[in-house]
Amino acid sequence: MGNYRFETLAIHHGQDREEGKQSRGVPVYRTSSYLFKNTQHAANLFALKELGNIYTRLMNPTTDVLEQRVAALEGGAAALALASGTAAIFYSIINLAKVGDEIIAFNNLYGGTYSQFVDILPHHGITVRLIDPNNWDQFEQAVNDKTRALFVETIGNPTLGVTDLEEAARRAHKHGFPLIVDNTFATPWLCRPIEFGADIVIHSLTKWIGGHGSAIGGIVVDAGNFDWSNPKFALYNEPDTGYHGLRFGHDLGGLQKLAYILRMRVVPLRNLGAAISPDNSWIFIQGLESVSLRIERHSQNALEIAKRLKKHPQVEWVIYPGLEGDQNKKLADKYLPRGAGGMVVFGIKGSAANGAKFIDSLQLLSHVANVGDSKSLAIHPSSTTHSQLSEQQQREAGLDPTLIRLSIGLEHVDDIWEDIDQALNKSR
Repeated sequence: MGNYRFETLAIHHGQDREEGKQSRGVPVYRTSSYLFKNTQHAANLFALKELGNIYTRLMNPTTDVLEQRVAALEGGAAALALASGTAAIFYSIINLAKVGDEIIAFNNLYGGTYSQFVDILPHHGITVRLIDPNNWDQFEQAVNDKTRALFVETIGNPTLGVTDLEEAARRAHKHGFPLIVDNTFATPWLCRPIEFGADIVIHSLTKWIGGHGSAIGGIVVDAGNFDWSNPKFALYNEPDTGYHGLRFGHDLGGLQKLAYILRMRVVPLRNLGAAISPDNSWIFIQGLESVSLRIERHSQNALEIAKRLKKHPQVEWVIYPGLEGDQNKKLADKYLPRGAGGMVVFGIKGSAANGAKFIDSLQLLSHVANVGDSKSLAIHPSSTTHSQLSEQQQREAGLDPTLIRLSIGLEHVDDIWEDIDQALNKSR
């Protein structure tokens, strides 16, 4: 369906209408396992000589539609859906780095990603060097012969810094390693990082792609452009004992461009098992069908709320990449021309106590640890989603203790504003 445009691909791509009973809707395949045609068929599947269904931990026909669809929307070669966004991030790293290797990452990360990089990966022998966003002097100082990837978020969580993707890709490729981009806050409707040089793109499907706060999942998209035969990537150049000495960077024949995503499926996913359920895959397929329409409204509402917040006497500052005067506006114009997404953050006048009063006074907006829902959401990250970071780590990541994070939903913008306004007035 390569000639179709985004909105059409989001509704149709990946479904084989000749399969099964020609169901118009994507069926949910609730099965753990699949029939083999014969012993040779089974042997070929396990030896990677033939592609097909073995076990739902590895692949599932419902999930396959989701994977093909997201890969098409991102302009990638293939994708792998997983049980959560954090599992997708973890697998993206351990699929290219081993003990002794290093990753460079911007420090304006989602709190769970930050903790994974600082507190978990080191126990697996992988060091993550954190740098300030778009600080290329720090980047060059952090690079060494052990560096295996640069990890960034298109729009940082929660401080909404926009990454200079082209420069990030140029710098990573200059040193011979891939750029990994968490594109959750933008979705492929607002930004397709592969078009700017990214090699691997990640989403928490739980957020705007699902769009309704009803399921947990993640996905990794492989651009299919990176050369994994580079000797520095031992996982792709040394014989894999789990596959009779197969070298993933050399021995896949016509599937060689998919080395990264194939290895993720048959090594981390097969053996560690963070598999997404077919029911959750089906839920995300429903979300994809309307993602372009929803993200347009999320962005429109968020921009209007940001403008009104900027004028409110109880607000100290506002960050929204699409807002005139915002420090990220120039990068947003380049990488997010359709809109700057549904997130708005602001600093409330006073202290953290005023922020708590604001949160407790909300009536329409929901106080939950999530973003990307059709419903508007609010939270105080310093005491919740990023509370595992020390005060110094929070400040290094640009996280002010008075910061309020808003995920602006699809309600009428005046209703959203009236609730925010009354809560701000009560927070004095």
